[in-house]
Amino acid sequence: MEKIDSIGIVGGGPAALFVVKHLISENIYPNTLYIFEKGTRLGAGMPYSREGADVEHVANVSANELPELPENFSSFIKRKPYPNHPDFSDYHNINEYKVIPRLILGDYLEEQFKLLLKSAGKMGVHVKIHTETTVTDIRKKGDFFEIITDKNEIYDCSATIICTGHHWPKKNEGSINGWYDSPYPPSKFSGPTNYPIAIRGTSLTAVDAIKTLARLNGKFSEKDDETVYTLNEESNNFSLTLFSKRGYLPALRFHSEGSAFSEGWIMSQEEIYDYKKNSGGFVDLDYVFERNFKQPLRKKNEKFYNEIKDLSIEDFVKKMLSIREELDSFELFKAEYYEAQKSIERHQTIAWKETLSAFSYAINYPAKHFSAEDMLRMRKTLLPLISVIIASLPQSSYKEIIALYNKGLISLVSVSDDSSVEPNDEGIVYHYTDSHTGDQKSEHYKMYIDAIGQQPVNFNDIPFKSLREEGFISSGYLKFKDSHIGQVQFEEDSRKILRMDDENYYLRVDGLNINDYFQALDYYGKATENLFIMSVPFIAGLNPDYSGLDFCDTAGKRVAISLKPDVIADKVVS
Repeated sequence: MEKIDSIGIVGGGPAALFVVKHLISENIYPNTLYIFEKGTRLGAGMPYSREGADVEHVANVSANELPELPENFSSFIKRKPYPNHPDFSDYHNINEYKVIPRLILGDYLEEQFKLLLKSAGKMGVHVKIHTETTVTDIRKKGDFFEIITDKNEIYDCSATIICTGHHWPKKNEGSINGWYDSPYPPSKFSGPTNYPIAIRGTSLTAVDAIKTLARLNGKFSEKDDETVYTLNEESNNFSLTLFSKRGYLPALRFHSEGSAFSEGWIMSQEEIYDYKKNSGGFVDLDYVFERNFKQPLRKKNEKFYNEIKDLSIEDFVKKMLSIREELDSFELFKAEYYEAQKSIERHQTIAWKETLSAFSYAINYPAKHFSAEDMLRMRKTLLPLISVIIASLPQSSYKEIIALYNKGLISLVSVSDDSSVEPNDEGIVYHYTDSHTGDQKSEHYKMYIDAIGQQPVNFNDIPFKSLREEGFISSGYLKFKDSHIGQVQFEEDSRKILRMDDENYYLRVDGLNINDYFQALDYYGKATENLFIMSVPFIAGLNPDYSGLDFCDTAGKRVAISLKPDVIADKVVS
């Protein structure tokens, strides 16, 4: 591969930042670097800007957990202190284990992006930044790509990296009164809501909605080292009901003994391919669970390891979730808070939770080499537990939720899979079967917020029409190891199963097909040279979990390595 003449990065958030970091670290200096960002800022993206946060929203990471960037967070605060925020007004007093407000973290990431781009410029790269610019299409023309913007401008790039980040489409919002397809941006909620509100989900997205709505209807204060909530007079009828299929609240932050998010800890590509050669062309989920969960756990807590060493994945998850199904969600929430506080105060980790969080990160890389059976197993069993544990809810958010709970203003309803939301003239009606009582109910709400978190984007909804229609990107598929199981699945739901012949069945997963370097694979399964997909909603099917900035850092490195001269990235097509 010859030196890349020009690189176009579509999206200018954290993913783009870490791509540029690794282009520099790998000494890749194109003549021109284009960055296209629909917003006004670089680096912050949706989660760390006004598009996804307000002053009340905090990140679920602290300064000591941030990937390496040109300057550390304390140095940034030294240059740009926040006088109105006591925890971040003086760099001498910064607690690097304390979570960072999302808007402050966005400012930090923006500054780091500026420093990186300045470094690239010093190496002769012409950096062309196009903010308030939406890319409407990408066309492949021979050896280069045409990037087309909403301003009817076309830019030729030798390589294109799609980093468009979060995707919150509006389906009913704006056309149905009281219906919100997401809680973003939080500024759309601008006044008191003197009535009960329904929130779908209990993810960190739901917590964002809770924090915003609570402040519009009352105020939090501290009394005797406890957070208390007081309703405003005009909001006496305000309350929040969370609807969840599993009824689990997110787990809380605890003391971590160090980052397990490193390239050296996960399966290398060589190991993956050696394993596949001896295992029928697949990486087995049970092997990855043993390698990346049980064995690391053994080193951290042998007593707990001995309790679970002989358990299957299904039995382990059942053991870990049993207490969540037996106890009231909020009472368990309180118990986990005290467990987490003890961990923080004693500087002792909760070994199985820390190891499972690291496992959820490591599993991304072999996942695209799983059989369809193992992907289905993982989604059915492991992911429900992982999604709860990796939430890492900050203690301040816990205190606010419990303050609402103590006032009787927030409740959680566990619903069956057949729950549905129906709009009417004055809001919505939530139809559901209570999972605990079996009672069927229909309840009216003037406001409904969908807060189940980021959902995958399916192939037909990918916004770049030319790439879709010309076959340079394709839907993600995984082959069934056992054709009989594939046939049974095909007969149950042919929409999700591709039948090639009697012996070959494939599971269609959400989003696009990519290889280990995040290269897009075309209709025939061949890598589309110099086209990379780092937008998480576009590749969620083959990247079943992702860990924010750590994911961006690792993925950015793999993209940069594949752009180096003499690195043939499409050798890793499965």
